Amino acid sequence: MDIRVGMGFDVHQLTIGRDFWLGGVKIYENYGPLGHSDADVLLHALCDAILGAAGLRDIGYHFPPTDDTFKDADSKELLKVVMNLLDEKGYRISNADCTVVLEHPKVNPHIEKMQQVLAPILKIDADRISVKATTNEKLGYIGREEGVAAYATVLILKD
Repeated sequence: MDIRVGMGFDVHQLTIGRDFWLGGVKIYENYGPLGHSDADVLLHALCDAILGAAGLRDIGYHFPPTDDTFKDADSKELLKVVMNLLDEKGYRISNADCTVVLEHPKVNPHIEKMQQVLAPILKIDADRISVKATTNEKLGYIGREEGVAAYATVLILKD
């Protein structure tokens, strides 16, 4: 059995006038991350973790911000493309562990919905997807509510 681990990280500036998409769920309207796509930091970190584990470079390589094809793209669709690439290499996800770092809005009320949205895309049970959140204790750009960051780790397997 071939077992690999991948780690992903993403960060986006927060701004007024953008919806806040996180883990494939809209958690806030008219205040959210700025980016070329929908700027879902959790899904971008997850994409990078999967791509890294499979040795498939990174999200910017596959979905460059200079390509208008991905302008305002739904990050769930990007994750589906990444999963197809993983399938082509013969791997499957065992589990995913994700951490979001932000001061506001609160993530906890949305975690179960995120797991339900992500499970069919990742082709695993929802209880194999961990989504956690923490603050930055009011320190730095995250503490000043100027940005949001996410980390993701995945374990992939090939039988």
